[in-house]
Amino acid sequence: MGRKMLGVLAALVLAVGLVPGPAQADLQNPRQAFLRGAVAGLFLHWGERTAPAHTSCSGWESDVTNGGWTPNYWVSEAQKLHAQYLVLATFHSRLGYARPWPSAIPGSCSTKRDFLGELIAAAKANGLRVILYMTDDPQWHADGGHEWLDSKAYSTYKGKTVDLTTRDGFGQFSYDNFFEVMNRYPDLGGFWIDNDNDYWLSHNLYAQIYQKRPNYTISNNNEDTPIMDMISNEQKTGMTPSYDYPQAVYTAAPRLTEADFKLPSTGAWWYDGSNPTVDRTLTLGRLITNAGSSVKALMAETAQVNGKFPSNQESFNTFANSWLNPIWESLSGTEGGGYLYGGMQPGAWNDGAYGVTTVSKTDPDTQYIHVVTKPSTSTLKIRDNGTRVTSVRNLRTGAAISFSQGGGSLTLTGLSGWDPYDTVFQVTTAGREGIDSASMSATASASGHPASAAGDGDYLTYWDSNKTLPVSLRFDLGSGRKIQYLGINQREDSVSYARSATEQSARIKNYNVYFSSDGKNWGSPVKSATLPSRRGVQFIDFAGTTARYVRLEVLNTYAASSDSAHYQQLRVDEAWIGSSYVTGSGA
Repeated sequence: MGRKMLGVLAALVLAVGLVPGPAQADLQNPRQAFLRGAVAGLFLHWGERTAPAHTSCSGWESDVTNGGWTPNYWVSEAQKLHAQYLVLATFHSRLGYARPWPSAIPGSCSTKRDFLGELIAAAKANGLRVILYMTDDPQWHADGGHEWLDSKAYSTYKGKTVDLTTRDGFGQFSYDNFFEVMNRYPDLGGFWIDNDNDYWLSHNLYAQIYQKRPNYTISNNNEDTPIMDMISNEQKTGMTPSYDYPQAVYTAAPRLTEADFKLPSTGAWWYDGSNPTVDRTLTLGRLITNAGSSVKALMAETAQVNGKFPSNQESFNTFANSWLNPIWESLSGTEGGGYLYGGMQPGAWNDGAYGVTTVSKTDPDTQYIHVVTKPSTSTLKIRDNGTRVTSVRNLRTGAAISFSQGGGSLTLTGLSGWDPYDTVFQVTTAGREGIDSASMSATASASGHPASAAGDGDYLTYWDSNKTLPVSLRFDLGSGRKIQYLGINQREDSVSYARSATEQSARIKNYNVYFSSDGKNWGSPVKSATLPSRRGVQFIDFAGTTARYVRLEVLNTYAASSDSAHYQQLRVDEAWIGSSYVTGSGA
């Protein structure tokens, strides 16, 4: 599973439009390469309403310049966070719709100094990219008791009456700004769009962006708009542990996904005059668990008028730089483990331990275990997913770690000196063992998503039960084989905790497993149980009985009937039979 999947990914990144998603958008495209290769971005909310708020555009610009604003500061702080891109949110509905570039289009604040152009150039010189935030929303046009939009000036410019405080009128105004930006800044990385506007849609804006600037990417906040390259999921809370944000992500990879969250523990997304602390455990836990799910972490900091960050955020950035350096290879150039790209099982481990795994893109035999919450003992036990381990070392210290394998698990012993935020173990492997191939069939399948897709080793395909429950997935091993366990990678397109009645897990809940020698006589279930509602590969273990046929009968999922999106939905990326566990020890 691991090597083949990573090879397919590399090939597809070089292909254009090979796999169309809904609305015939490119699921994979060369323009996405920098985002797919990124670990994190720095989110910058900054504008006229940055404290102390300005109502004069020229007054704000003067204070920015006189305060010593320089693009190199933002680039440097992004580099401390090991971010690969910056998202500048200045043309924001709550920040005065300010445009930090000289605009020929009247209608809202526009500066004479080209702050955006300077930032793009500074970022490019340091190997980073800038993405520009664009809002669809005029509803905050009079926020704070001041009118931030100038409909009269824009109407004169257009030669017709346009009310910028309406969605259609603002759609025209922002549409013109998209094209002005594209004309001025060929080195811009793309647009980060806060939801949709009907005017944009009726004028085919996104297709025009791709045509005019084929190197631009388009990201969308909270709406999975198929034509866009990436969906960004805004900060959510309520999961356990609190830092494991990917539990709330509801769009399956390889769709590009991003989690955007605030680093200041309290306060607004923009500088409001306060200097709150940064919760290191929460922030670094989010960064690590995002990487362990191939989710990009867009980390928001609150720039002051002069561009500088409050001291607590500056301090965190400096700390993060030194903290990330020794473990950076485990985050950069990796994919999340235990999902589509092979690797060991992430999530809840033994004795209260919790974390994720990552797999090297260039060498799938190199994996990393990230222990974000340490166990209460000196032992760590994690399902090995059939991977034979040859050595383990502490990535920060280089110390060799004693390990053993058996019963489907890798056990690390004699552990101490835990990092308070993420103890990383580099695991060298020799591939997977004991995995049997099987032909697959099902009692129900959606068009284009047959049962065979669950056994083809390709993460771009999956079996869909066509919202039919109960449903059975059947394995034919071709001859009688020892059956030690069943592994299941469910599609990562639903939350794994019950957030609300309309956002629940579509993962398998109650199931039966049957064995048969002839595919006709099944007898009683050899196992009836409940799978946990967790992301990542799950396992059903047996006593090692010999059979040719295996049938997994899914009785229900965790989603309630009130959840129309997920009720009775069942999608499986890959499922396989394990004929034996890996055994061995080392160090």
